[in-house]
Amino acid sequence: MSADRPAPSPGPILVVNPNSSQSVTDGLSRALERFRVPGGPAIECLTIAEGPPGIITQRHVEEAGLRLADLAERRPDASAFVIACYSDPGIDLVRSVTAAPVYGIQEAGVLSALARADRIGVIAVAATSIPRHLRYLRRMGVESRLAGELALDGLSVAESGHGEAAFAQLADRGERLKALGAGAVVLGCAGMAAQRARLEKRLGLPVVDPTQAAVAMALGGILAAAA
Repeated sequence: MSADRPAPSPGPILVVNPNSSQSVTDGLSRALERFRVPGGPAIECLTIAEGPPGIITQRHVEEAGLRLADLAERRPDASAFVIACYSDPGIDLVRSVTAAPVYGIQEAGVLSALARADRIGVIAVAATSIPRHLRYLRRMGVESRLAGELALDGLSVAESGHGEAAFAQLADRGERLKALGAGAVVLGCAGMAAQRARLEKRLGLPVVDPTQAAVAMALGGILAAAA
């Protein structure tokens, strides 16, 4: 490439919400606004409309993985993919069908929290998701650094991201995790993004929104490659 010819613009980072809640996707987009930097890649937040309202069961996870892989094959223009579901559905499958880097928000959120604290806590949206999350931590080899994971009670994915009732539960779970020895807290659902800053101020601990963590990794990789 000629020295005086500008480098081509990188393709977009695709942040994909595999559930059908457009309000969750809209919340993700708002939480990622500061990552849309001049000269950086576009950040597109997409909803898989065929998905369930929330990725809760193992069947939801398996079906979401197939839909995500289909989307990745349709978007060869993407510089990176972010799977915006805390179960990281289909991450190995999606990595097998695209040359672009693929980031799961559980993996990224946990690694980001571990960079800031020796032991971490996680707040899940539903108790039924916790065993699946723990299996993933064992796969990552970091389960021994988990102080605990606690779930919200009776809230949907969309409801977890706004309102005083949801925040009260988040604050309660965060304080309990802090008492268990957590030095940082990971929000274990993409829908909680809008509550991050307020919860961090309340707890006095780092609170990691995993989608922001994954996009930060994707953006850093793209900018480093262009340097």
